[in-house]
Amino acid sequence: MTAQIIDGKAFAATVRAKVADHVARLQADHGLTPGLAVVLVGEDPASQVYVRSKGKQTKEAGMLSVEHKLSPDTSEEDLLKLIADLNADPSIHGILVQLPLPDHLDSDLVINAIDPAKDVDGFHISNVGLLGTGQKSMVPCTPLGCLMLLRDHLGSLSGLNAVVVGRSNIVGKPMAQLLLGDSCTVTVAHSRTKNLQDVVRAADIVVAAVGRPEMVTGDWIGEGATVIDVGINRIEGEGGKTKLVGDVDFESASKVAGAITPVPGGVGPMTIACLLANTITACCRANGLPEPEGLTA
Repeated sequence: MTAQIIDGKAFAATVRAKVADHVARLQADHGLTPGLAVVLVGEDPASQVYVRSKGKQTKEAGMLSVEHKLSPDTSEEDLLKLIADLNADPSIHGILVQLPLPDHLDSDLVINAIDPAKDVDGFHISNVGLLGTGQKSMVPCTPLGCLMLLRDHLGSLSGLNAVVVGRSNIVGKPMAQLLLGDSCTVTVAHSRTKNLQDVVRAADIVVAAVGRPEMVTGDWIGEGATVIDVGINRIEGEGGKTKLVGDVDFESASKVAGAITPVPGGVGPMTIACLLANTITACCRANGLPEPEGLTA
């Protein structure tokens, strides 16, 4: 069999269109413009590219985009003061501090200084706890994007056997909580899982988020399984050029799976789309308005 390709790029465009439509209605009906503030400390090239893309897509959706670019030697005190100011600014509904931060800054301290209601990355300890106990929270963008893709492709996830390969706080753990919330039977697997291949092969849904290029091969995948590849790894290709690959060996897995996300063009585009969706959700919650349908967990 040949797997159906789950086109994350196209689906992300649909999400962004829904966001733009909701922004227009918020402006017309309530005079509200959702605002997103992104804070970048230092000059990490990948972070700079990502922040530019976030700002561009935020503006294209009709939202307020604010960027704070700080020097690499910014003090923790100054960064926390900026976050406090953004917390108090009623025009800002979402705050995102771009990671990684320079080594002299305590990432946990900085993230937990953000107002949980404005924590559109979903990393604040309060949001982690709310998600883990099944309560309303801000949900991390990448797992939320994966969940949207799965719901769109499979419909109901109830009763399906899902294996998440990877246990990071950013993807693996919140992904497992979201799948539990949709009534999947969930296994969180990792590098020390015994008989890892057998565990993965038994899954109806495989979410690979382990950070190892092409680790999950076709003989790990059960026939007809839905595979969501979160990995983005740059490796050397032909002629000394580099190429992007996922945590799944696409060529072999696509011959067995029922559906699979490509890299690039799968989960990646969903992350920023869900960041915009989270900002809309935060704006609606802050103003006591109904949350946008189809844009939340």
